[in-house]
Amino acid sequence: MKVLFVGNSHTYVNDMPELFARFAEKTTGEKPEVVMLAYSGRDYDWHLREYTSLRFNLMYGGFDYCVLQQAAHPYPPVETTLKTGAEMIDLCHRCGVKPVVYMTWAEKRFPENQQKMIDTCEKLAGENDALLAPVGRIWQEVQQSRPDIELYHTDGEHAGPYGDFLIAAVFCRLLAGKVSPEVSGM
Repeated sequence: MKVLFVGNSHTYVNDMPELFARFAEKTTGEKPEVVMLAYSGRDYDWHLREYTSLRFNLMYGGFDYCVLQQAAHPYPPVETTLKTGAEMIDLCHRCGVKPVVYMTWAEKRFPENQQKMIDTCEKLAGENDALLAPVGRIWQEVQQSRPDIELYHTDGEHAGPYGDFLIAAVFCRLLAGKVSPEVSGM
């Protein structure tokens, strides 16, 4: 399996794609290859303006999946996210790569923003034949059911170690079909 991660710091903090690759290897016995096009503070629109890099990777990278992560804090307008996200998903489809919409989480101080992120990502994936990595929804559930588990980094925006564990496990479950008990501790 070969996965291209496109996004920003919510993709690359704590080397999350590499953590996903380790989880997938423990689960399947084969380590996926992961590649990133992730730059601080970038959104879908920026990645589309850098079209040549994205297009070249999708056309010639031999990827099975392309994970698309929108900016999270602040979250761009819904209309913009749906429009630019659909363009990126269409490019994935035209290049024979399965798109994955990466639903991020709200800032710790603004949990009320999570529902907009959930609704937007579900609509984007559902209307454009993309997989959905429902990290934000699961993040919210963990925050509500286990407030003793700190998912956030000290900045209240990025994932801390437990948050990245959750993210990598969601991607492993989605792309590998399960998460090894050895990884999850179950």
